[in-house]
Amino acid sequence: MKKLRLKKNALIGIYLVIFGLTGIGAFFVSQNMKSSPVIEEEIDYVNNSIIEQEEVPVISQDVKMIKPYTNDKVTIAKYYYDYQADSTTQEKSILYHENTYIQNSGMDFTADEVFDVVAVLDGTVVDVREDELLGKVIEIKHDNDLISSYQSLSETSVKKNDEVKQGQVIGKSGTNSIDKDLGNHLHFELYKSGQVVDPNQYFDKVITSDTQTNEDTNNQNDDASKKTE
Repeated sequence: MKKLRLKKNALIGIYLVIFGLTGIGAFFVSQNMKSSPVIEEEIDYVNNSIIEQEEVPVISQDVKMIKPYTNDKVTIAKYYYDYQADSTTQEKSILYHENTYIQNSGMDFTADEVFDVVAVLDGTVVDVREDELLGKVIEIKHDNDLISSYQSLSETSVKKNDEVKQGQVIGKSGTNSIDKDLGNHLHFELYKSGQVVDPNQYFDKVITSDTQTNEDTNNQNDDASKKTE
């Protein structure tokens, strides 16, 4: 039998094919190796961002109710009428209108000059109107079931449904018909869960969902005593 022998040119072609395939394989391997670090960097980046977010501290800020003015020349003209207050304070908590004495349902702040009236807390304006007796009135609803009422205003700078920030100027002091003797002033009332309360018990106090003033406690005690009787 004759032995098959490959020609020289055929052998050279086979070797070239083998080397070519080897080179292509090496090229793809090197490309995969180069792309691997990019994937690792992306994974590291995502993990770092999650860690950073988890490490951000949550800060709880207490909010204190401020007074409805910023002018340091403003003084208290009349107090909220408190049945448990001393006689001197009660005398400063009575309004006199058309031969009738009326217990004050808020506080009155006065000054010689017209002063800016500001929102005591963040909130939403629920009413802006002009009343025959009370003058211009603004009412703002706040969190924790609180509503503040600003009366005797000469000007208003907000409208219904406006969102206001604590300390924002909402109007200016003025006069009303129910207590003309006070002249330029602001009559301020505060309501908690629909009931009028003493604003002085809330000024400069931290307002939270479980805020309870001395007046709230007294009212609860009174209710409890009535049920006992």
